[in-house]
Amino acid sequence: MKKLRIILIIAALFGTLSAANAQRVVKVYPRHGTVVTTIHNPRLVIHKGIRYHLAAGVWYKARGRNYIVCAAPRGIVINTLPKGHRVVYVKGRRYYAYKGVHYQRFGRTYKVVYV
Repeated sequence: MKKLRIILIIAALFGTLSAANAQRVVKVYPRHGTVVTTIHNPRLVIHKGIRYHLAAGVWYKARGRNYIVCAAPRGIVINTLPKGHRVVYVKGRRYYAYKGVHYQRFGRTYKVVYV
C-alpha cells in the first residue's frame, strides 16, 4: 500500500511538471524567404524606396499577391514597438528586442539596428 501511494505521488508530480513545461511560449522569427498569402493587419513602411509590410513584429516584402518574410531592414524607423517586446542591454546600451530583431529608441521613434 505504501509503495502504491509513493508511485501515485511521483506520477502526480511528473504530471504537474510536464503541464508547466507545456505552457512555455517561444517567439521565433519565421525563416527568411517563407511565402505567405495573407498577413493580418500589416503596416506599410517605406524605407529607401522599398515597400515593407510589418505585421506582428515580422517584416515582409510584397511579391505579386504574396508576401515574403525578409530580414528587418537596418535603419528603418517605426513609431511603435511590437507587443511583447522586451528590454535588453548589450554592452551597456538599452535596446528593445522582439523575435530576434533589435530596436533602438530615437526620440519618439524606434530604429532597427543590428547588435
